[in-house]
Amino acid sequence: MRVLVADDERLLADTVAEGLRRFSMAVDVCYDGDGALERIGVNRYDVAVLDRDMPGATGDDVCRSLAGSDAGTRVLLLTAAAGIRDRVAGLGLGADDYLTKPFAFAELVARVQALGRRSTPALPPVLEQHGVVLDVARHSATRDGSPLGLSPKEFAVLHVLMRAGGRVVSAEELLEQAWDEFADPFTNAVRVTVMTLRKKLGQPSVIHTVPKAGYRIGEPE
Repeated sequence: MRVLVADDERLLADTVAEGLRRFSMAVDVCYDGDGALERIGVNRYDVAVLDRDMPGATGDDVCRSLAGSDAGTRVLLLTAAAGIRDRVAGLGLGADDYLTKPFAFAELVARVQALGRRSTPALPPVLEQHGVVLDVARHSATRDGSPLGLSPKEFAVLHVLMRAGGRVVSAEELLEQAWDEFADPFTNAVRVTVMTLRKKLGQPSVIHTVPKAGYRIGEPE
């Protein structure tokens, strides 16, 4: 899942981003609304976590922009305003969820994960294919009942492949969804991560390379 975090409280934004990365999310960070608008114009995000009160363009402005687009990005608004009128106003902008500060980080993670599942068609919180079970909420992965012990990046790549449901996923798509904006487009990180993921999944292999196209999850070889 790729997430944008925008908050002018730099320490908070960086802390939230680092915490979400531990749950295998690719996270881009900015500290004002103008930066958020710039990024959503370039990248596709599954979820945007937006502070409502930012300098320049506000979180409300960014939310309106996303709501009026076909990006499909889910929006979680963060604010210190806890009144019912404030929450209603935020949801009226097109936000999908609303969380007041201060908040428990575990709740933030759960809400972001829930928003990420609201794709079309909707995906279940637990994905299972060919003996591989991926529990996104618990951040756990097993094959035939045995824990896999995946790194955050391996978990993210497996999540993208399993979400695709057998469709071929290009290296570029994996790089876009599992890495952040600082990823080098010429890096071999995707190939290396898929290689280590294959080793941890064991035999028979369920990740298949499609020459000049990418990778897919399929029947064991």
